[in-house]
Amino acid sequence: MKVKNTKKTSNTDWERLSTMDDNEINLEDSPELDDSFFANATIRMPEPKKSVSLRLDPDILEWYKHQGPGYQTRMNAVLRMYMRAKNSNVKSPPVMKKTVKRQLANKKVN
Repeated sequence: MKVKNTKKTSNTDWERLSTMDDNEINLEDSPELDDSFFANATIRMPEPKKSVSLRLDPDILEWYKHQGPGYQTRMNAVLRMYMRAKNSNVKSPPVMKKTVKRQLANKKVN
């Protein structure tokens, strides 16, 4: 099994960030979310994917793999776009909905 390299270079100045006070953080473009935001919010969980065996031309598979991690997700997205283009009645995949309000009833969001 191939091991993923999760060590990517970050451009964040972590030392400066760790010494910052909360008041120094600029939140103008990302205001805090209050209870009104969560009142009607829902969590949309995608349906689990189905595992299949698929025969592909070697060059197609190598090209997708060469694009990096997530190549199978990209293949799925391309297939979905093709399916939608061929059949305009196709909707987004079904999702399971859960109300955030119910989940957060006993928890305080910071």
